[in-house]
Amino acid sequence: MEIPRKHELIPSQAMGRRMHLWRYGWFGQPVVVFPSAAGFAHEWDAHGMVEVLGPLLAAGKIKLYCSESNVSQAWTRKEDHPSLRIKRHQAFEQYVVSELVPFIRQDCQTEDLRLAATGCSLGGFYAANFALKYPDIFQWSLCMSGRYDLTHFTDGFSNLDIYFNNPLAYTPRLDGDHLEKIRQRTHLVLVCGQGAWEEGCIEETIALADVLETKKIPYRRDIWGRDVSHNWEWWKRQALMHLTHAFGG
Repeated sequence: MEIPRKHELIPSQAMGRRMHLWRYGWFGQPVVVFPSAAGFAHEWDAHGMVEVLGPLLAAGKIKLYCSESNVSQAWTRKEDHPSLRIKRHQAFEQYVVSELVPFIRQDCQTEDLRLAATGCSLGGFYAANFALKYPDIFQWSLCMSGRYDLTHFTDGFSNLDIYFNNPLAYTPRLDGDHLEKIRQRTHLVLVCGQGAWEEGCIEETIALADVLETKKIPYRRDIWGRDVSHNWEWWKRQALMHLTHAFGG
């Protein structure tokens, strides 16, 4: 069965340009897909993720919203100082919360609809960060092979803006009403292999899972074997398994 797919260019005041978005599926749980370090909206389709998730899409269990990001300007570009690059991340965050989320809710014709988030590699960071910061929006997050200490990308530099977008920095200090809201409103799934090219990812996945357990934040820790590497073939298996478990019933 042919899965509906549609390309959009969403005007964004926060980003100062139109943002690429691909939609896949008819209806079902809306899932915001954050791309890896490539930053492309069509990334999941190009790497076969949409095809693998075809049964869930065809059955109306999930609907994918795959947005581009400005990750190359915010995290992986080393030419500019991190204090400037974090401002670009904050612009993307504003786009997601104030422009993309309302677009999705309007598309789904539900004003207060709660979303899921997912991503692999640096997309895993985005999925975790948005769920922890905005549990009223994101009720579930699948984070595959993510990096959760963002000072890795800032050569150790940090300031308050970076701190509040660095899960392994701010999560251990969560308390009060926001922590209680996270406990009641969202759930994170942290997945990582132990094979090739997972260095850094596996250590930070385990570290964040330990913090979530200490803070009593709902989560699942899913560590795959030493044959499981940092690549799309494994991420496709992980995404199908966890999205089916969460929304396939």
